[in-house]
Amino acid sequence: MQHDSGPPGFSAALPQRPWRALPADLVAILGSELDVLGDETIAAIGVEIPEYARPLEGRFGRNVRRGVEESLKRFVTLAGDDGAPAGSLPAIYRQLGAGEWRDGRSLDALQAAYRLGARVAWRRLGAAAAEAGASTDTLRLLAESIFAYIDELAGESVAGYAAAQAAAAGARESRRRALAELLLREPAADADAVSAAAREAGWTLPRELAAIALASPHDEAIAAALDADALTAADVIVLPDPEGPGRRGALERALEGHAAAVGPAVPPREAARSLRWARATLALDVAADHGLAFADERLVELALAAGAEPLGALRARRLAGLDALAPGRRERLLQTLDAWLLHQGSAPAAAAQLHLHPQTVRYRLAQLRELLGEQLDDPRARLELTLALRAPVHQYS
Repeated sequence: MQHDSGPPGFSAALPQRPWRALPADLVAILGSELDVLGDETIAAIGVEIPEYARPLEGRFGRNVRRGVEESLKRFVTLAGDDGAPAGSLPAIYRQLGAGEWRDGRSLDALQAAYRLGARVAWRRLGAAAAEAGASTDTLRLLAESIFAYIDELAGESVAGYAAAQAAAAGARESRRRALAELLLREPAADADAVSAAAREAGWTLPRELAAIALASPHDEAIAAALDADALTAADVIVLPDPEGPGRRGALERALEGHAAAVGPAVPPREAARSLRWARATLALDVAADHGLAFADERLVELALAAGAEPLGALRARRLAGLDALAPGRRERLLQTLDAWLLHQGSAPAAAAQLHLHPQTVRYRLAQLRELLGEQLDDPRARLELTLALRAPVHQYS
């Protein structure tokens, strides 16, 4: 049904507006029933709709009462007058729909209340019409009129609900965008300000996040495909818990066909660093070749292109297995590893450089294998270890 004066796309009256064909003398009889019918409708709603089983007080109660009263008066005003303009429906029906959204309910209860109101109206008005001697055709027209009219009111509430939902989504998205910009600010924003912005945006600050740099501003398709807790701002995405189960696969699917780079996982206060790395990675040719690149997997390229900070991270990542060692032992193993790498895995050559017995070097290499795992056998890992050993210790990051 299309409402002549309402917004397109929403339910409205039947084209013929059946209530206009009701006999004038019947309309007068219907009008005399309105007060009792209003009370019956409100009472029935309170009893039969669980969500509304409470005293109809406050804003909610006033809106329900006003909605019932206005709907009945308007129905009788329009009934029987084929020349009466349709007019705009009172805003109260949209307000009822918007109120359901604000109160965290679906439209099920309100739609049930409309259907219940139609049944109550038909029961009383149909009985009054029958008692007045209305014909079968007139009774059929009255029933059609009541239910068509209720559909029109319900359509307005659907519109109000949708409008409130859209407004809330827009405000939420605006707050989330502001939060992303705050997180990515450099120097880092005050922690209390970030926490407050996160609360306003309904976003839980994660232990870690990653910034994702896009070659061009994100579009609606990307936003729709991303995890719901991802934040977007222009050409940047902030992804919480980037190393969580299934995260990488979901990200690759969402960004398929887009040139993008993912920065390292960092605490929220270091989001700007993750973005710097993501943008540096995106600038590498490898990012364009692969579509989606990960900074943690491009540390050598980043170190050669950008220097100190990625090199320090490379050292921290590759040598993490030695962190728990006592300083003296750690230093001896690092010296041995450096010499072994420089001499392309020759224990005797490394021993000669260090003025040690080859067996001592082999013993240390066995310890290194226990601590560093398979890195010593992986060509790329060995290259990264070689570069990592040349990073100043204070550049761990």
